[in-house]
Amino acid sequence: MGTHKKLYLIVPLILLLSFLLIIFEPSFQAAEFYADLTIRVDPSGFVNIEGVTNYPNLTIQNTEQYTSKQQSYWLLNITKTETFSEFVYDLLLPKGSSINYIKTSGTIRIEENLGGLLIKGFGENDSLSILIQYQTEKQDESFLQENMIFILLLTAILLVSLLIIYFYSKEKKTKESAPVTEARAPQMNLKGLNIRQQQILYLLQEKNVPMTQTDIQKELHIPKASVSRNIHGLERKGLIEKEQIGMSNLIRLKKQ
Repeated sequence: MGTHKKLYLIVPLILLLSFLLIIFEPSFQAAEFYADLTIRVDPSGFVNIEGVTNYPNLTIQNTEQYTSKQQSYWLLNITKTETFSEFVYDLLLPKGSSINYIKTSGTIRIEENLGGLLIKGFGENDSLSILIQYQTEKQDESFLQENMIFILLLTAILLVSLLIIYFYSKEKKTKESAPVTEARAPQMNLKGLNIRQQQILYLLQEKNVPMTQTDIQKELHIPKASVSRNIHGLERKGLIEKEQIGMSNLIRLKKQ
């Protein structure tokens, strides 16, 4: 009889334990974490994590808690030590990034994506761990910032040089095209001369070398007939003289 009483006590106890396991089994299963995530890292180190997961506070916007920087090297560290029954993620690094070191749980594949890097990860019954050291093209921006004073100084020197060349060329052109005025050679007697004759005399005095009629025409930008007529007038007045050289006549001021 004593043995039968013990059995009567053990059997209900086993049934009660089985019932409790059935009731609380969903709670035990809920402790298994899962994640299907898209992780984006911007050039300033801010991280956005979106997707579906039952892990608390894993999805987050614009956080710096997962990144750090030393000189030109960025470090991304997303580590959750709890076991995930399954996790899948797409991780996008900034454009122009290059990976120096990577260590993750599960399996990964690295692809190029619109100038950036895309890391696809997958794992089962494992912790979620992503550790990446990378660099971006922002180091080129730092170089520009560090040398900005030198660049600005060089630009200023170039602009000043261009302005000097411009004004020098403009002044030279003005001098070449300006008509000869009486003030340039006050010692000459211009009485009875027209403006064309005065210009020819001043040009011969300024060049101080014999010139052909063609040379005079090009320098003064006046018609050929006008040059010929006024040279003939100056020659009659004894102010200039001609010298035949081959097929050309050289014209010079007549020595007084």
